[in-house]
Parts: sequence; C-alpha cells; structure tokens
Amino acid sequence: MKSEKHLPNVPTASEIQEKGINLGEFQLKLLEMIEELTLYTVGQAKQIRALEAILKALLAEKQPKK
Repeated sequence: MKSEKHLPNVPTASEIQEKGINLGEFQLKLLEMIEELTLYTVGQAKQIRALEAILKALLAEKQPKK
C-alpha cells in the first residue's frame, strides 16, 4: 500500500479515468476487502479479550491479600 499509494487489487484513479471501471468486478473486490477487514477485526477483538483477561489476572495477583 505504501509503495503503490493505494489498496492492492484496486485500480488507481488515473487507471479508472483512462480505462473506465467494471462496477461488478469493483464491487466484488470491495466485498472481498470488507470480508478480510471483518475477519481481521474479529481476530483483534478476540486478542483484546484475551489480553484483558491476562491483565485482570495480573492485577488480581498484585492486590494485597486481606
């Protein structure tokens, strides 16, 4: 993304201006990206919950015993 300055598998604005765009193909690419991002977000949420559980356990260990 950094080297191309746009998302992979997505035509640049200049390519779209020159050649036009097939809306069906473009929508399919966008849908694939949405699915990838959704799966990534779900994975991140699972990781956050796991880290929160670890943090909670560590904080509980640190609390002075009564």
